[in-house]
Amino acid sequence: MEVIQQLIGRLHPVVVHLPIGFIITGLLLQWYDRKNNEWSRIIGLVFKWGFIFATIACVSGFLLYQSEGYSFNTIKFHLWMGIVTALFSLLMYLRLAEPSRIDFIRRLPIVLLSFSLFFLISFTGHLGGNITHGSDYLIEPLPNNIKTLLGVGPEVYEMPTIAEENWEEAVLYTDLVQPILNNKCVSCHNSNKEKGELQLEEENGILKGGENGAVIEPNDPEKSSLYARLILPLDHEDHMPPKDKTQLSKAEIDIIKNWIAIDNSFDKKIGELGLKKELFQAFFPKAKDETYPDVDIAEVPKDTISAIKKKGFHVEQISENSNFIRVSCINKPTFSDGDFELLTSLINQIVYLDLGETKVTDAIFEKLSTLPHLTVLKLDNTAVTGRNIETLEKLEYLKNLNLMGTNFEEVHLPKLKEFKKLQIVNLFNTPVKKQDQVSKPKEGELFIDYGGYDLPKIATDSIIY
Repeated sequence: MEVIQQLIGRLHPVVVHLPIGFIITGLLLQWYDRKNNEWSRIIGLVFKWGFIFATIACVSGFLLYQSEGYSFNTIKFHLWMGIVTALFSLLMYLRLAEPSRIDFIRRLPIVLLSFSLFFLISFTGHLGGNITHGSDYLIEPLPNNIKTLLGVGPEVYEMPTIAEENWEEAVLYTDLVQPILNNKCVSCHNSNKEKGELQLEEENGILKGGENGAVIEPNDPEKSSLYARLILPLDHEDHMPPKDKTQLSKAEIDIIKNWIAIDNSFDKKIGELGLKKELFQAFFPKAKDETYPDVDIAEVPKDTISAIKKKGFHVEQISENSNFIRVSCINKPTFSDGDFELLTSLINQIVYLDLGETKVTDAIFEKLSTLPHLTVLKLDNTAVTGRNIETLEKLEYLKNLNLMGTNFEEVHLPKLKEFKKLQIVNLFNTPVKKQDQVSKPKEGELFIDYGGYDLPKIATDSIIY
């Protein structure tokens, strides 16, 4: 009996399309016949079949819920809306095809029934799609910028963190293992949606396991499906999470492996378990990079970047979380002052610009002053002399300027000291005479790097091999 119940339940995805087809066909015929009203009995019969198959779909859906481990809270609205849809199909049949003796049915407005039925079939189908494919199945194909505009931007997963100064005091399960499971596994294995009859929300569900038994073999990660499935090839049918979901990082997988290998403790601190600090390096908070401006900036379209790369520039984002970019002419030594126009589409995004060993001259300064967020500028081994370099003073974020190997003239050096945030200027191998200064300037003080350092000899320098 249980096998028959499962078989009928699993036919639900097939059966459910039949009432949808009949109801939509009936509504279309009704709209087409709205003026003549010649096909009422035929259209009524179409809705009758819609009612019959909607009822069958409700029964098969209920059996599917009972056999597949879904919680009632997950399917209840879909089920009730399906039942209501079946009843409205019956009402439409009685209203159109059978001269009813029930005054209530005779007085029902057909237009109201039609619109109600269209809403019901649409919303019921949407709820079914949510259960099968997830709540974002409709908007998933949309570009990220459209999702953001709609207020449903892509979900960003972040690894849990523990403080480096007292990492041994963190509880391995509470502070790392459970947050990892919450981020990457619980969306399918929770009390409302028990895929494989498995819950990973809390200790009892993890220890209970799923339809295939325990998911943890204490002290043996390789025999524990909770870990073993994580390291299967991405295309393997048993790989978890599914390949279209966000995958665990290597550091997160190592945490799961080591947690199982030490008896999967739910309450012990890392220090008690004797694990090495290297295992947790990826979970220590990263120091904020304050090199570049802390401002939001629009993303450069990918086709724009592709077009600029085809012209010989090297272009890359400074990080995955920033729209600022680096541009280098390392493969375009012929770049000259006039070629700056090729970069006008990136003016707001460029924070790092390498024009070293190109054909630029002092005329480039006026054009560079139009890059509002420029932070690092490399002009090494070019023909610049420093004339009109004061035009760069308007760049409020400029911190690093490389003039090594140029003909930069000493007379222009005082101009650089007027720059707002300039921190380092490299003047090695230029006409500027080296001046004495402290090796570690005070915060906010400009450091001129003249290069030409002499490294002290050490004992190993005299060894003859």
